[in-house]
Amino acid sequence: MNTIYVLFQFIHYCVCAGLILVVLLQAGKSGGMAGIFGGGGSDQIFNAPSGMAFIKKLTIVMACIFMFTSVILTKLSTNMSMMSVVDRLSNIPVPQAPSAAMPIDFQEAQAEPAAAAETKK
Repeated sequence: MNTIYVLFQFIHYCVCAGLILVVLLQAGKSGGMAGIFGGGGSDQIFNAPSGMAFIKKLTIVMACIFMFTSVILTKLSTNMSMMSVVDRLSNIPVPQAPSAAMPIDFQEAQAEPAAAAETKK
């Protein structure tokens, strides 16, 4: 089971890197500020769409593989009884609160400011 998980992790990381590169290589659709109002490039108005470019198809395929490997890795991690970050935090020992009996010096130190405040009134 562990080798399958590692294999899917490797595929997932490769697809992540490839998807980043493919998205960065794509050309933008808008022509700067003119693209905001639909005025970017008059050739797009008169030309009929000739279908999707290869890079757009590759982006869609890689995005689908990314989603598939994400779901598979999630299912495999739950089957392998891996712990989440929240579960790991619950296993950290919490320091114990001080006991109810305070040291005598601390009790006296607390009583002195209270007595001084009463005398000022």
